[in-house]
Amino acid sequence: MQTLGSQGFAETPLSPGVIVWFTPGVVHRLVNDGALELLVIMSNAGLPEAGDAVLTFPADVLADVARYREAATLPSRWPGSPAATPGVDASDDDRDVAVEAAARGRRDLALVGFAMLRARVENEGPSGLDDLYAAAGHLVADKVASWQEIWSADVPPQSVATAQALVDLAGGRAPHLASAAVASATARPGPRRYGMCGRLQTWLL
Repeated sequence: MQTLGSQGFAETPLSPGVIVWFTPGVVHRLVNDGALELLVIMSNAGLPEAGDAVLTFPADVLADVARYREAATLPSRWPGSPAATPGVDASDDDRDVAVEAAARGRRDLALVGFAMLRARVENEGPSGLDDLYAAAGHLVADKVASWQEIWSADVPPQSVATAQALVDLAGGRAPHLASAAVASATARPGPRRYGMCGRLQTWLL
């Protein structure tokens, strides 16, 4: 894993059993030279894959919201979804080929920007990321309302429940245990998605 952040450029080897974690603002690139599979646990209610993470496209693309969205958005590939090209009937296999090509094009454009950012960080230090951070805030501003809904539905209720459980336990009570339950989940149906870092199999917990 190659990263750019407050500590400059770094490379962290990944192998079975290794855990790597980082906070928002760390620019990262995965270089997989084998068959390594990654289990990724996202904090913040999974918002990074909901558009909270910004791809490292070149500065001229990051400066234009429309150009960024066009470069970052992949055509749909799900059965029954619109064809990748409007007005053109396409099979699911054709759609997958189109999505894969678009994903590789998106990756390649992000690698161009990553190389530029790495050069800036190596020359200027962490301040070489300032323009990216400013562009990122501008690019996602219109999505914040929907993210607030996701966060409000998932995160505060858990925090409130934990706070109440601690109050109860301090008083020698544990009423929350009576509502204990077991849950399970299967992977989301359909083909693996093309995420920012590769093909994804996802679970909604």
